[in-house]
Amino acid sequence: MDNPGNAAVSITRAGAVAVVQVSYAPVNALSRPVREGLQAAARALAADPSIQAVVLHGGPGRFIAGADIKEMDLPLDEPVLPDVIAAIEAIPQPVVAAIDGFALGGGLEIALACDLRLATPKASVGLVETRLGIIPGSGGTQRLPRLVGTAKAIELIGEAKILKAAQAVELGILDRVVEGDLLAEAIRVAPQAAKRRVSVLPIPSRDETAEEAATQAAVKKGKGVPAIAAAAALLRETAGLAFPEGLKRERETFLPLRDSAEAAALRHLFLAEREAGRVPGLEGVSPREVKRVAVIGGGTMGSGIAIAVADAGLPVQVLERDAEAAEACAARLRDTYGKQVKSGRLTEAAAAERLALITPVHDWSLLAEVDLIIEAAFEEMGVKADIFSRLDKVAKPGAVLATNTSYLDPDAIAGFTSRPQDVLGLHFFAPANVMKLLEVVRCAKTAPDVLATGLAFGKKLGKLPIVSGVCEGFIGNRIYAVYRRHAEYLVADGASPREVDAALEAFGFAMGIFAVSDMSGLDIAWAMRKRRAATRDPAERYVTIADKLCEAGRLGRKTGAGWYDYASGKAQPDPVVDAVIAEERAAAGITPRTFSQQDIQNRLLAVMANEAAKIVAEGIALRPSDIDLVFTNGYGFPRLRGGPLFAADQMGLGPVLAEVEAAAAAGGKGSEPAPLLRELAENNSTFKEWQRRQKSPG
Repeated sequence: MDNPGNAAVSITRAGAVAVVQVSYAPVNALSRPVREGLQAAARALAADPSIQAVVLHGGPGRFIAGADIKEMDLPLDEPVLPDVIAAIEAIPQPVVAAIDGFALGGGLEIALACDLRLATPKASVGLVETRLGIIPGSGGTQRLPRLVGTAKAIELIGEAKILKAAQAVELGILDRVVEGDLLAEAIRVAPQAAKRRVSVLPIPSRDETAEEAATQAAVKKGKGVPAIAAAAALLRETAGLAFPEGLKRERETFLPLRDSAEAAALRHLFLAEREAGRVPGLEGVSPREVKRVAVIGGGTMGSGIAIAVADAGLPVQVLERDAEAAEACAARLRDTYGKQVKSGRLTEAAAAERLALITPVHDWSLLAEVDLIIEAAFEEMGVKADIFSRLDKVAKPGAVLATNTSYLDPDAIAGFTSRPQDVLGLHFFAPANVMKLLEVVRCAKTAPDVLATGLAFGKKLGKLPIVSGVCEGFIGNRIYAVYRRHAEYLVADGASPREVDAALEAFGFAMGIFAVSDMSGLDIAWAMRKRRAATRDPAERYVTIADKLCEAGRLGRKTGAGWYDYASGKAQPDPVVDAVIAEERAAAGITPRTFSQQDIQNRLLAVMANEAAKIVAEGIALRPSDIDLVFTNGYGFPRLRGGPLFAADQMGLGPVLAEVEAAAAAGGKGSEPAPLLRELAENNSTFKEWQRRQKSPG
């Protein structure tokens, strides 16, 4: 027969079996050429009486990964996926899906329209659309519950679970795992396979209690993603409907979600993570081998880093100053793993296995054969100088030396060694074994393969590594300092701490900035302010409220009081703080004004975006979307808002610039509009468009 497919989809014959292969690099996403090819192939095969059966596959290691995310920002384009899947299901001959690799989202929806589903042991399947703020829109919500029941479908779709092939077989989503040659086996069994359309199966008997429990669990884990509640409601509503009516309701639910601001934000972050891995200058650069790791300093941060390393299966030594400190570190590690066992996150055996990978030591000579050494000691330059001078003598040639400093200059730290090319920053976020973000700081002399090693190591630990240049605070803390400073200006000018926090919580933050300060401790930022005091520009506005709280011993939750009082166990506004604020206003001659929640949200978003624009223009961050990843993964910025620069684009850079100009009037030197922000606003452009132009100039 003539091949009715296209360059993305081909048809070959194996006797009376038609073999349809999707070949669309890199992952067989359901882009328009794939949809066109599949639809054309399905229609041609349905009309060919010489065909006894059909096998659909994606080549070695692949099937169909899912939708082309980039197309989701565009209007729907024919043929739409539901029509493609309908054409596949309408083929009168049995259709076998041969799954190797991932069948996610639309890829699994296609497989569910086939009559038999075979997979290799390494295959994975799932309807993961809620991760992108949408629901399965091409029959997934209607076919899956016919195989697993409504409650289980709510769990799998609502929590966007990815199942290994064996798990999917156990649930009835796949029919069999094939240990040998998948394609050969699929061709062998296809002629004997029965037509078994999932769409005509009844939904198993329902359990309303289980459905409600699955809904609540998924919504809780999803942290406010509207698509999760929408998916659960749809699954429960359509469980009593005929398949065609269910499909109609699915599409009616899917389309508004596809066009929602929340889905656009989540798509942006998904694509941003892909882009973050592309670092100019590292093309073809191989990382150094890292088999053994050491951490210097076994405090809260150092212990957390060691746990993250052990959790990744790597042996790690934790160097402490003496035997007593090493034992204290060991006790801290045992306590952390004990809590994980108690909570059910780890079995006792798994905890023991990981704990055995961590060795607290106090002998520097034991670091001589380590591949990567991470300094996580006290944040004082003299301490860093001593450590890196000693490492220079102890570490083997080619060992990567990393500092976890938050604010000190890593170039200066690298200067304490004779091998600055081997030094970089690895800025973890507390708790280091939990937080996903890792700022990988490229120093002036960091060798390309050392930077590549930092990035590869971060990925090995399950982190999201983001490259940063050197500046005070790197990407995240530099912007956060501006955010905090302007929040304090708002308080000095008339807002209360609780009003600021309430506005931020309404925007989508889990906690407001003053509640976060109390949790982390006011003394951390206080120490930084004291360190900067000698070099602070007198033209920069300086609010002393936080300093006075610290001087009064109000350091946050750990002292029972900070911006709030915690005598009751919960954060409560405190008249003592009100008095300090009133004193600040009186000394500065400020007549307090009223700020609405929108005023507060706009001001703080604008100043974050403004500082971010400076960081991008300076080359500290590689691209705007990297900054969005830093804030959504390290600072609690709501993912449904897409990050500060995505949110600024949504607000419009003209209004953002106007807000920054107002903030500059309130904040003095250092708060001026960034030239890049002004340029984009005046040209009615966006950070997204600017980033696109940098990738393809001209």
